[in-house]
Amino acid sequence: MSDMICAIATGLVRSGIGVIRMSGAGCIEAAGAVFSPMSGKPLSDTPARKLVLGTLHDAQKRPIDQCLAFISRAPASYTGEDTAEFQCHGSPAALTAALEALFAAGFRQAGPGEFTRRAFLNGRLDLTQAEAVIDLIDAPTAGAAANAAGQLSGAISARIDPIYDSLVDLLSHFHAILDYPDELLEPFEIAEAEKTLAEARGALSALLDTARRGRFISSGVRAAIVGSPNAGKSSLLNRLAGFQRVIVTDIPGTTRDTVEQSVTLGRHLLRLLDTAGIRETDNEIERQGVLRSEQAISACDLAIFVVDGSKPMTQEDHRAMDLALEASESVAVINKTDLGCVISPSDLPFSFVVPVSAKTGEGLALLEQAVDMIFPDDAPCDGSLLTNTRQTDAARRAAASIDAALASLRAGMTPDAVLVDAEDAMTALGELTGRVIREDITNRIFERFCVGK
Repeated sequence: MSDMICAIATGLVRSGIGVIRMSGAGCIEAAGAVFSPMSGKPLSDTPARKLVLGTLHDAQKRPIDQCLAFISRAPASYTGEDTAEFQCHGSPAALTAALEALFAAGFRQAGPGEFTRRAFLNGRLDLTQAEAVIDLIDAPTAGAAANAAGQLSGAISARIDPIYDSLVDLLSHFHAILDYPDELLEPFEIAEAEKTLAEARGALSALLDTARRGRFISSGVRAAIVGSPNAGKSSLLNRLAGFQRVIVTDIPGTTRDTVEQSVTLGRHLLRLLDTAGIRETDNEIERQGVLRSEQAISACDLAIFVVDGSKPMTQEDHRAMDLALEASESVAVINKTDLGCVISPSDLPFSFVVPVSAKTGEGLALLEQAVDMIFPDDAPCDGSLLTNTRQTDAARRAAASIDAALASLRAGMTPDAVLVDAEDAMTALGELTGRVIREDITNRIFERFCVGK
């Protein structure tokens, strides 16, 4: 990691400001080879974190831009290495010329996420904080941004570290007794070990309980729109999306496959799936579409049942309604209220029934309120939520290992057999925060990053 890297952090787009970042041993002196402060002093003489105005030039001393620069010295920097940054005018041509000048000065192009990866490997961030960086960049809602900011501050580690440390204390006590039998050490008490493991399991249970809410915040609620043909499913998706995402016609069976569109409804991100109309059909393509609709409904977090309220319910409506009621959560939408209604909310066996007009937008505020009530903000977006599959899987493996340790302890097995499972729990927790480094895990995480971060 000692080589010098650089990247355009703001992308090659015309903008007011373009930022070039640099990191690595010797990068401050190398950056000074292409930047001349107006003061006449070398860039390396600049105090850390102080902006200095100067001229950016190429190897032949031809000016590229007049810009600002600042430096940070190891280990008190983002990456834990010497770093430098140029704040230039946002000209793609000037930024490209600056990058070429840095290459000539000994830098190489940084890979995706390489700055944050160095921060992790140098102990400036743990793995959950590193993940929070890209989560904050990609945050689709204010809640997701707030939770990512909390994780970046170390909120997950604050919950994991006490569990990990309690297991370390338990294991170290036991091994100390084994390794130093002549020392007057406190005996290994089974009851105390059981208490430690039970408390660790309780803390992990509380953490795992946040995973569903964390997934909703970071990835959105998977919501399948289900109904009979021409109930207005595609019209509802288009209205919520704010543009014509799906073709809408009066011909039944227009939608032959599931169509996904992410929308923000109130404080929730919904990953809407417009599904094929539920009905019996001899058309093989449409039949496959109906099968995919049924699969989407079974895997969704929320089924939105849509029925044409201007007509009596049909057998196809009842079939679609039954499928929606099988979902973990569901809401009914009586559509086409602009045409008059012959179906009333009391006709539908749902806890939440909302009359709307996908054509005019009337009633969508009530649908927003219904979704807010189905998925209440019952956990703060403070960063203490598990927000991805990797984190949840590691926490579950740790919990399972502690369960095994407790079962062995209560079955009267010897402490050394019990502590094998406790060590497995520590390994899983170490993977979660990065105390235990696995190259395949870190590679997958940083593949998500953009260049320059």
